[in-house]
Order: sequence, then C-alpha cells, then structure tokens
Amino acid sequence: MPARTRLTRDRVIGAALRIADAEGLDGLSMRRVAEDLGVETMALYRYTASKDELLDGLVERMFIELEQSLSATPFGPAALAAGDAEAAPPWREALVGVARAMYRVALAHPHVVPLMALRPFTVPLTRRPPAVLRAHERLLTRLERAELDERATLELYRAFISWVLGYIVTELREVVDNPDEDEPAFRLGLYRLPVREFPRLRALGPGLAARGGEEQLAAGVTALIDRFAPPDRG
Repeated sequence: MPARTRLTRDRVIGAALRIADAEGLDGLSMRRVAEDLGVETMALYRYTASKDELLDGLVERMFIELEQSLSATPFGPAALAAGDAEAAPPWREALVGVARAMYRVALAHPHVVPLMALRPFTVPLTRRPPAVLRAHERLLTRLERAELDERATLELYRAFISWVLGYIVTELREVVDNPDEDEPAFRLGLYRLPVREFPRLRALGPGLAARGGEEQLAAGVTALIDRFAPPDRG
C-alpha cells in the first residue's frame, strides 16, 4: 500500500487507472480505490462524487496522456498553435499522426478504451472534460486550416472520430476464451460455434482475433481523408 500522502483528485484518478489497468473495469470501485490509497472510502467523495465521475476522470486522463504524447511531436498542440506552415506537417499527415498516438495510448490502457469511446457521449458536449474538448477543438482547427468547406469539415470530422474510436475498440476487444490453451480453436473457444451454422466464423476466427495494428488504422484514416477531402479539395 502506498505511503499516506495528501489526497488530491489527480491521485484518486491515478489510483483508479492503476486498478483498471491491472484488474479491468469490473475490479474498479470507490472502495477499491480507497484501499489502494490507504484512506476511508468517504474521503474520496470530496474529489470524485460518484463512480460515474471516477469513470469520467479516467477518460480525461486518457486524453491528457494523448496530449502529452503529442506534445513533443510535429503533430502536437504547440505546432498547431504556432500556425507556422513550415513547422507543422501537412494536415493529412497530422491527422494520421494523431490517430497513431490515440492507438498507442489505448494500447497502454486497453481496459479503459470502451470508456474512451462511449463515456464522453453520455453527457452534453459542453460538460465533457476539458482535455476531451481540447482534442476535438484541435481536430476541427486542423480541418479548418485545410480550407475545407463546412460540409467537408463536418463529414471528415465525424468519419475520423468514428473510424479511429471504432477501430481501437474492435482491435482491443477481448477474444480469448481460454488463455492457457495453445491450440487456436480452444484458445478462442471456436469449438463452441456450431460448424454448420457458423462455418466462416469458425474458419476465419484466428484471423479475426489477430490485431490489424497501427498500419491498418493509418491506412483507414488515409482512405477517409481521400474520400471526404480529395487532394483537389484540400
């Protein structure tokens, strides 16, 4: 148990993230966080009033990590704020760079990924954590600087968010039925599927269970850009 130090919201969220990473979201509770921090459960409610706020804090932490991971790259907030076309990469390359960074943050915290995709949309836009709003603001700014019209901007914005989050959630889904098994059919539980009813799932199951990886994500983002903003439009 960590040494007792002054409690802060950042420490509470940090403990929640450690628990989620190690035990999954099913293992996360206010009581479990209190145990990790060596305090009474009631002491947490000054910093997170409910488990829902705790979950929202995890989402915020993911987007803060995204911002930090981008900060030293040409795709980060500083390059965008500078507005220097010479310093910043082309906007298409920048969008792919942001998608790759999101993927890497998700890989570090796979159990939290479903929250990253769904929790922000359970509250109105203006009540989402500032780190989430900043990520979306930067994305829209990138598209605005590409001189796309409003329709193309909104279409590509929606497509980018949907593709990247959908890809990551699908990529990191739990597919292993028995991790102690070496043989794919038993490891993935494919033998549970009636072969006559689900022949393609049985045959392609190992391939479906394999991760597409960062390159497939990048290829998908590039295809979306070309679909909604062909080169002659931006």
